[in-house]
Amino acid sequence: MNEFKERFSQHVNQLQEDFLRALVGLDPQAEIVRDCWQRKDSEGKPGGGGDTRVLQGEVIEKAGVNVSLVYGAMEQDFARELGSEQNEMWATGISVIVHPRNPRIPSFHANFRLIELGSRSWFGGGADLTPYYPHEEDFLAFHRHWSEACSPYGNYPEMKSKCDQYFVNVHRGGEMRGVGGIFFDRFRTENIHKDLKMALELSAAFPGSYLPIVSRRKDETATLEDEEFQLMRRGRYAEFNLLHDRGTAFGLRTGGRVESILVSMPPRCTFPYKYKACTGSAQEKMLKYYWPRDWDL
Repeated sequence: MNEFKERFSQHVNQLQEDFLRALVGLDPQAEIVRDCWQRKDSEGKPGGGGDTRVLQGEVIEKAGVNVSLVYGAMEQDFARELGSEQNEMWATGISVIVHPRNPRIPSFHANFRLIELGSRSWFGGGADLTPYYPHEEDFLAFHRHWSEACSPYGNYPEMKSKCDQYFVNVHRGGEMRGVGGIFFDRFRTENIHKDLKMALELSAAFPGSYLPIVSRRKDETATLEDEEFQLMRRGRYAEFNLLHDRGTAFGLRTGGRVESILVSMPPRCTFPYKYKACTGSAQEKMLKYYWPRDWDL
C-alpha cells in the first residue's frame, strides 16, 4: 500500500473510533457489537475485509459505523460497468448510518471512500439527513455546516445538487429520501494531493453536522403520530437503499459481507397502504420538505 492509500485508510479508522466515542457520550447505556471480517476476491484469493461496529442504546436504536479495506479481482462485467477493462480493484472507506429511537431526531448517513480500479482512482462520499419532524432550524444548520466545510473548495452548490439528485426514490415520482446534504462520486482532478486534502477535511466534518442535532432533540417528547410517521419514512429509506443505492450494489457485487452492507437498514419500519397525514399536522408539513429546495444560508 502506498503512502497515499495508507493515509486515507488510517484516517477512516480513526474517524470510526472518534464517532463511536461521541455517540456513546450521547447515549451512555449503548452497547457496541464488533465484527471483523475477511473476504475472497472473484478468483477466490484473499481480498481484504472490514471492521463492523453496531451500536444500540436508549437514544440510538441502531447505528452502524463500518470501515473496510478490500482489494483483488472483481467480475469483469462489473468492472466494465464501472468503466474499466481492468478488473483489479482496491477500495477503503467509512460508512455511517444512525437510526435514533426518538422521531424528533433525524436519521443520518455518511460515507467517504477511496477507490482504485486498474490504473484509475477516485474519491467519493457525502452526508445526508433524513428527518421525521419539521424542525427547519436543524435542516438549515445541517446545510450551513456543509456549506462552510465545502467553502475552501467552492463546490457546495454542485455537491448539494448532486445529493438532491441521487438520494431519490425515482419510483415515487422523484421524492427525496430526506432533506439532502452533499454527495460526490468519481471525484478526481489533476491534483491528487489537493483531492486527498479535500476528502480528509470533508470526512472529518461529518460528526459536527449531526451530533449537535442529536444533543438538541434527544430529550423531546414524541407522539404516537410522530412514531407512525417515522416508521413509514424509514420504509421509504429502505426502498432507496435496496432499489437505488450504488454503494449497496458495489458491496454485494464485490463479495462484501452481507450483514455489514445491509446494516444500513432501519431496525423497524412500516409500509402503510396510501399513507395520508392529517390536515394541519406536523407530518403534513414534513412531507413538503422531501423535495429539492434552495436553503436560505
